[in-house]
Amino acid sequence: MTERKERAMFSTYRKDDVTILLKDITGKIEPLPTAEREKLIQSGKHYSEMLPLEYEPSEKYLQAYFDALSRYAEITARATAILAERIFAEKGADAALVSLARAGTPIGILLKHYIKKRFGADVAHYTISIIRGRGIDKNAMAHILARHQSEDVQFVDGWTGKGAIAGELAKDVAEFRGVSAGLAVLSDPAYVAQKCGTHEDFLIASSCLNSTVSGLLSRTVLRGDVIDRDDFHGAAFYEELREKDLTYDFIETVEAHFPQEAPPVQEERRARRTGLAEAERIAADFAIADINLVKPGIGEATRVLLRRLPWKLLVHSCADEARLGHLYQLAKEKGVEVVEYPLENYLACGLIRSLADN
Repeated sequence: MTERKERAMFSTYRKDDVTILLKDITGKIEPLPTAEREKLIQSGKHYSEMLPLEYEPSEKYLQAYFDALSRYAEITARATAILAERIFAEKGADAALVSLARAGTPIGILLKHYIKKRFGADVAHYTISIIRGRGIDKNAMAHILARHQSEDVQFVDGWTGKGAIAGELAKDVAEFRGVSAGLAVLSDPAYVAQKCGTHEDFLIASSCLNSTVSGLLSRTVLRGDVIDRDDFHGAAFYEELREKDLTYDFIETVEAHFPQEAPPVQEERRARRTGLAEAERIAADFAIADINLVKPGIGEATRVLLRRLPWKLLVHSCADEARLGHLYQLAKEKGVEVVEYPLENYLACGLIRSLADN
């Protein structure tokens, strides 16, 4: 390993909380406006070769975020506890949590903190990049496997949408002998994760914001002119947003609700169909040819409204202000139609505008 590769990327995450296996590409890629980026993506350019302009939340949206955090901190803490108990029961103190940047990173920190509090074990935690259609960062995996047994690796993310990342993991991890591709998430409405805190599609408040709840890091980048063959995948650091950083506000708010004892695991309903099957039904009902334009789940719908060109927001109930208030606020700000639709696995689904139809 080169000295450059060993050096952790700068972020507002505490060093004891996570080892960031990402190359710092700050200032090397000019962020693009949403409309321009969307046009390039739909014309065939891969999303990982670009960075979006970060959404600057309005005061009303920030109020909706803090309201969502207050409402959902307890269920997030409970899901974290259930998931951490499952991980520790299988992996023990030798567990190496490998969170998928960037949404998985604060979840990995929550899991690490819960395990330390409950079992007194300081488990390892890394964050690495995995990119749909491009795969997992193999250099980062080599770094981890030089330090941990393959059976101790546990991949972590926040939630599942259609299950694309779980599928990417299954394909990519096959070449790493002994490493399980099983994904651990807090919310698994797609029914594809190996371990989860719940199958309920609930709001993980960190999905409401971008870098300001993710250590001020961008989404990950893989582009030949800035990422060499021996480099980790890249990310940029947004120093200019430091005063707006809410990363540890989110983490500490959830931690304040950690249960004192292992929570009982409740029996949950079985899904009539997988998340992908439901997404395919939605695509058919709305005459959408590209399944990638259908983003089911609260977390994914939020991402659509934050950094894509949204067409419609589907919700199980337009009266669900308590759970979907932040989405209604974003839809109002962006002039997006909200449509009631009989969702089964999910509470919301974002539909991206097809530029080919314009």
